[in-house]
Amino acid sequence: MNFFRGVMGGQAAGPQPSGAETIQKLCDRVASSTLLEDRRDAVRALKSLSKKYRVEVGTQAMDHLINILQTDRSDSEILGYALDTLYNLISNDEEEEQDETAQKQADDLGAQFTDTFIQDPEHVTLLLTLLEEFDFHVRWPGVKLLTALLKNQGVQVQGIILVSPMGVSRLMDLLADSREVIRNDGLLLLQQLTKSNAAIQKIVAFENAFERLLDIITEEGSSDGGIVVEDCLLLLLNLLKNNSSNQNFFKEGSYIQRMKPWFEVGDDNSGWSAQKVTNLHLMLQLVRVMVSPVNSPGASASCQRSMYQCGLLQQLCTILMATGVPADILTETINTVSEVIRGSQINQDYFASVNAPSNPPRPAIVVLLMSMVNERQPFVLRCAVLYCFQCFLYKNQKGQGEIVATLLPSTIDANSISAGQLLCGGLFSVDSLSNWCAAVALAHALQDNLTQKEQLLRVQLATSLGKPPVSLLQQCTNILSQGDKIARRGSKVQTRVGLLMLLCTWINNCPIAVTHFLHNQENVPFLTAQISENLGEDERLVQGLCALLLGICIYYNDNSLENYTKEKLKQLIEKRIGKENFVEKLGFITKHELYSRAAQKPQPVFPSPEQMLFDHEFTKLVKELEGVITKAVHKSSEEEKKEEEVKKTLEQHDNIVTQYKELIREQDAQIQELKEQVSTMSAQNEQMQTTLTQQLSQIQQHKDQYNILKLKLGKDNHSQSNSQGDGSQMNGLQMEEVTQLRAELEELRMQHTLLQTQLGDKDTLINSLRSESSQTAEGSAAESDNSELLKELEALRSQVQSQSAEIHQMGTEREELIRRAEAASSDAAPSSDGSLDAQKMAELESRLAAQTNETERLKAEAKSLSQSRVELEQQLASATSTVAILQTENAKLQTEVQESKKEQDDLLMLLADQDQKIHSLKQKLKDLGETVDDEDDLDTRDQTDDDYEEDEDED
Repeated sequence: MNFFRGVMGGQAAGPQPSGAETIQKLCDRVASSTLLEDRRDAVRALKSLSKKYRVEVGTQAMDHLINILQTDRSDSEILGYALDTLYNLISNDEEEEQDETAQKQADDLGAQFTDTFIQDPEHVTLLLTLLEEFDFHVRWPGVKLLTALLKNQGVQVQGIILVSPMGVSRLMDLLADSREVIRNDGLLLLQQLTKSNAAIQKIVAFENAFERLLDIITEEGSSDGGIVVEDCLLLLLNLLKNNSSNQNFFKEGSYIQRMKPWFEVGDDNSGWSAQKVTNLHLMLQLVRVMVSPVNSPGASASCQRSMYQCGLLQQLCTILMATGVPADILTETINTVSEVIRGSQINQDYFASVNAPSNPPRPAIVVLLMSMVNERQPFVLRCAVLYCFQCFLYKNQKGQGEIVATLLPSTIDANSISAGQLLCGGLFSVDSLSNWCAAVALAHALQDNLTQKEQLLRVQLATSLGKPPVSLLQQCTNILSQGDKIARRGSKVQTRVGLLMLLCTWINNCPIAVTHFLHNQENVPFLTAQISENLGEDERLVQGLCALLLGICIYYNDNSLENYTKEKLKQLIEKRIGKENFVEKLGFITKHELYSRAAQKPQPVFPSPEQMLFDHEFTKLVKELEGVITKAVHKSSEEEKKEEEVKKTLEQHDNIVTQYKELIREQDAQIQELKEQVSTMSAQNEQMQTTLTQQLSQIQQHKDQYNILKLKLGKDNHSQSNSQGDGSQMNGLQMEEVTQLRAELEELRMQHTLLQTQLGDKDTLINSLRSESSQTAEGSAAESDNSELLKELEALRSQVQSQSAEIHQMGTEREELIRRAEAASSDAAPSSDGSLDAQKMAELESRLAAQTNETERLKAEAKSLSQSRVELEQQLASATSTVAILQTENAKLQTEVQESKKEQDDLLMLLADQDQKIHSLKQKLKDLGETVDDEDDLDTRDQTDDDYEEDEDED
């Protein structure tokens, strides 16, 4: 122990060993000592020396320290010392006193030790196992060590953790640790773990990371929280950025709604802390990640819709219009609102309705444009407002119309400031950056909107008192031609580039605007002079844009001006400039170094105002027009004429094809209508089948009732025969009862005759139904059901006949009873015992009364059954007639379908002929060197194929 006191405590007498020797002795003690206390003291000593003698400890003791982690798992103290020592060796914590060279050496040393540690992946797996220990002295240094490993060799360590069983899950458990130090360092660990690894990002997200992180942010006070909130937001950004799966999971989990409370700010926004600014900035970035233009359009649109529905967009607009918000937060909020409304009609409409809290209230768009054209505002803020305006107009023809309408004479209000007035003011300002921003903003109001391009031609400007007004188009060209004569603040090239981009966007694909532009006699000479001059490097971009503008005038020229037809403009280029020189100048645009930067993303981000030259949407326009303008300039007049003829022929054929398409659409509609009718008929048929099934069930019920009645009649006949036998043995009956029995027997005979008559009528009706069903037996499934019904009716008829026979038998037995009664009355002598005769007579009368009641009941049941049979026969007749009607309608529909198919075959033959003619004409165009787009042909063929498939399905 004296050795350790020499290392850890005071100085011993005699020569002191060197650091390397001391470390060697400590390593030997760690490796050879059998007592846990000795090993623990040796590791503690190595920890104290690990920072000063980092190289020596790392090279000599690392294997021993790893062995300690494997063998001494039961002692948390020695594990903590070993982990702390390894962390000191691997970590590259920056120290203020170190210079850059020393820091670089330390970084290299940490990377080397990290490579040594992860050479065996089991070491990382061992470290993950140690993180399951709840002891603070083991878990915390383990978290720090793993974080340092990820910082030095992130990709390799990520791969090891990814394949380790439950590796990511163990690290996610750190967020649930009740000790804030471990939880907070766990956040830093997960930040390093999720960097640039989509697989780990998905695993972490599905380990309920979003729920836990949002809970921590809420517990820490949201935007008012400290550094922990910042760490949570950074981790969320890692999980969501460029990861569509996690973004969809975040949206589907309704976590967007939980972001709304983050942006609730009060009226007093003064004195924001630096941490709150940082937190809110990250929160806004998180919103932008969900609706970024680089995401798939469907995913962004879904998130935009959710943000509007939950009120998040409304909350952002509140911050936008609030006072006292720091400038950088305001700028980021504008950028966030821009991407939330970009391409979403409902969000754009809401943004158009937002008013600033001023007196009188002004639209938010107007307030933002006032900042954009104000040269005293920060450059980044002006760029953000321009981006917001561009996003508001992106795919928003309604918004474009509203902006252009503020410039038209009929809608100008002299008492209020409109967006159009602000744009014109910025367009003609002496500040070049305002010129460029206003020109680009106005160009976005015309993007892909032919109607607004034509409407903007009506705008008239009053330049000065006593002079007639000039059009906006003319004023733009005047400023362009007089650019060098006007004193401006900033780059003169920037103003001219902005105006040229506006003019190119304006007259593109708008022959009327081209005509208005060429009508000014000074425009074409100015453009040719600019293109033909040999100017400096800064002016080459202006030359390229002038060439593009002149090329658009050629390509979209409708030859309405005799002096500036396509052919004359091409001759002018050939004489004044030269075709090759013109094409070379046109290529200056795409070769410019700032062109490719602007083409990367829609947001205008520039390091300085001087580099603000290209707009993202304009780069798309240049890419689209450069090739077609080059071809248009090189075409000869004969090729132009041939192309015009071919175009006219193609237009004629296109009209014919369009007519046939309309005809086919009408026939498709008719076929669809017929199909719907067939479906309706089928539904009715199914309903009839259901009704028929119900009738069959009712018939079965009546059959069961007949069987029950038969059994009852059998019992009653037996009881009647017994009563008749008893009556014959009686001494005698009075003549009045015999007469009454005869009358009742006669009545039963009449009823029997009536039943026989009804039975005959029903037999006739059944035979007629059977003949009708035999005629339609091959028609449909409904007729087979009718035959089954007829069979059951036949069986019912036989049962009724048997019942009638039983009734007849009952009548015969009653006649026999009467005969016996008469014989008994004639042979028997009158009895002197009057009381006995009266008793027997009463008994006989009661029996006769019971028999009479039973007979009446049987008659009522027979009548009810007869009525039921009549109703069944009526229902059967109705079903049969319905089936016949359905068969007739089906035959008509089949005939109509066959006629439609024949007409479509004729039309298809005509279309095939037209396709062959079009193909030959396009082949001629290709032979002439013209590129022909086959998209219309493909659409026609696809439509024809679809019609064929539908006809085959119907057959």
